[in-house]
Amino acid sequence: MVVREVKELRDKSEEELRRELEEARTELRNVRMKIATGSAEVGTATIRNLRRRIARILTILGEKERAK
Repeated sequence: MVVREVKELRDKSEEELRRELEEARTELRNVRMKIATGSAEVGTATIRNLRRRIARILTILGEKERAK
């Protein structure tokens, strides 16, 4: 599943990746807010998966920058 996600991310343009990065960061911020306020029970796996997705996007953006 991760390999498929990485391939899909690599096929996207830099603009699309930056948009996805902002969405993932916003989602992570919202999940952390929910945990802090106790309004929803969210597992730590959710945070870990979001952080990994952000790292993957940043890695691919870095690769695209170096390829220029």
